[in-house]
Amino acid sequence: MSRSTSFWKNLKTAFGRPRDKTVKENGENGHVIALDTTDSKMKTDADNCEKNTIEAATGDLPERGTWSTGKLGFIFGCLNYAVGLGNVWRFPYLCYENGGGAFLLPYFLSIILCGIPLFLMEVSIGQYMSTGGIAVWNLVPVLKGIGFASMTMIGLCNIYYIVLIAYTLFYLINSFRTQLPWEKCGSSWNSHRCFEAKNNTEAALTARNLTRNETISPVMEYWENRVLGLTAGLHDIGELRMELVFLLLLAWVLVYVVIWRGLHQSGKIIWFTAIFPYVLMVVLFGRGISLDGASKGLLYYVKPDFEKLWNPQVWVKAGTQVLFSYGIGIGANIALGSYNKYHHNFHRDSLIVCCISSGTSLFSGFVIFSVLGHMAEVQQKDISEVARSGPGLAFLAYPEIVVKLPGASVWAVLFFLMLLVLGTDSQFCTVEAFVTGIVDEFPEILRPRRKRFTFLVVVVQFLLGLPLISQGGQYLFQLMDDFSASGITLLTVVFFEIVGFAWIYGSKQICCNIKHMIGFQPNPFFVFCWVIAAPAVIMGIFLFSIWKYEGVTYANTYKYPWWGEMLGWGISLASISWIPCYIIYYLLTTTGTLKERLMKGFKPVKMPSRDDRVISVGNKENSQIQVAVVYKAEDPNILHHT
Repeated sequence: MSRSTSFWKNLKTAFGRPRDKTVKENGENGHVIALDTTDSKMKTDADNCEKNTIEAATGDLPERGTWSTGKLGFIFGCLNYAVGLGNVWRFPYLCYENGGGAFLLPYFLSIILCGIPLFLMEVSIGQYMSTGGIAVWNLVPVLKGIGFASMTMIGLCNIYYIVLIAYTLFYLINSFRTQLPWEKCGSSWNSHRCFEAKNNTEAALTARNLTRNETISPVMEYWENRVLGLTAGLHDIGELRMELVFLLLLAWVLVYVVIWRGLHQSGKIIWFTAIFPYVLMVVLFGRGISLDGASKGLLYYVKPDFEKLWNPQVWVKAGTQVLFSYGIGIGANIALGSYNKYHHNFHRDSLIVCCISSGTSLFSGFVIFSVLGHMAEVQQKDISEVARSGPGLAFLAYPEIVVKLPGASVWAVLFFLMLLVLGTDSQFCTVEAFVTGIVDEFPEILRPRRKRFTFLVVVVQFLLGLPLISQGGQYLFQLMDDFSASGITLLTVVFFEIVGFAWIYGSKQICCNIKHMIGFQPNPFFVFCWVIAAPAVIMGIFLFSIWKYEGVTYANTYKYPWWGEMLGWGISLASISWIPCYIIYYLLTTTGTLKERLMKGFKPVKMPSRDDRVISVGNKENSQIQVAVVYKAEDPNILHHT
């Protein structure tokens, strides 16, 4: 069947009543795949689950495990990923960089048509297959390169994302002082342009022969000169910041301590890390909106500039921010869902997580822009000019709030502790997704050695992250943020993921799987989004970004040289190239005619775990084998073949 025929058939049947086929379920963890069976008690609207599979070898493998904290483990695990620095760091700086309110329109559109539906699809497939982001592509084996692309993206993301935790540790350690070092000018890292808000008067400016627009706040100079030691551009990488090297190592140690047994075994640690940040964010919000000029910042945040919507970067950044913050396309949701028990109500939990994630992003925007409004009021500048944008925006706006609070040092410690929690709990999940994806693809080799493999991953990614904490590392950081797991890279991988799951494997089959797990089918709107809306939006954003491509910039001030952009595209191709390369590899290594190889590539292959029982039933008409896989079933006679 051609792709276009399969597409229209999926669309036509997505809302229809499936034919009567049955799957017998057994207990909390038991389920069956691929069968021609009949059982009158099991005939339901979603029992059409016929699926030809290819027999796979069994092995004596260690237990994969489920969430140790019961039904709430999954939802708190997802919140740890979905609610993190992506919400309080990445969302505000992208919003500020792309016109404030103008950014919110494509952002909400992407949430409705892409974010929530695709999150639900990925979690359902992870729970159904009980495997990571590579092995899950045994559903469409010719496209397994998508799984490797996802692992490459999340591996690169792990390398640069944890640098933010190193910055946070730097601020946290330096907050244990009576006077915060970024509160006043006069330190060795300050220049003659440094002016404190209370001293930023016309007389003081005249005395130094400066205009108001030439002044720099002590918060900004602390960030650029003390923390980063920022150089003039990508051409000048400079030296390693040895303080940050130690802190980066400490950050990786914190992550390893939590995930060395697997995130699903981390107990109530993930409960605390998911809840604690909200307490401090509420306090910071209360203080932020009480500052002079806060209303101007909030108005900039919610009022759209419609001319900005013609800028393709606004749409690209908004769409990819939704995909990034929801973990779409990088295997995180599949990995987290894979530790659920088979009948867990992931549908309810997924909707809760999506709402909380987006709500947190919006709420953090209110906190950030209230402070930006105050900074604009004090410096007598337009809000769009008050601070450099870029990845460091959170380290400019949040410390500005802290110095306005009574007992600033105490609040600084609590605030950066919050950022540390947000950063590390997101890193827990992304590293877990990477490790799970690789381990589940090579279970015989790696599952018995999971702890050692995890340690190896941590060491390698620490070493690869060292260039990012050099004096010019922030320019590399920006390239990684734009090209490794965002922008064109993420859009491409997610589009092919939709093709593989919703078009080839089939949206109807996904609905059937969901019905068997939780007892009801997803809303038809979600199916519409899987098959039509999400791929259309993603393709539209992709084409729009190509049509009006703009070069890479840092903080809207530094334009990257051509070789810097080529470096970025090389990072992007490191992930995307897996897809065509694996298709070629699969076709070259599979036996049969080209048509037969393609048909095998579109046919699911189930990889049983240790507790699977494989029941083979001969099919005399085509001499194929149908395999029914029963997960943790205690009754060997659970299937009744007719």
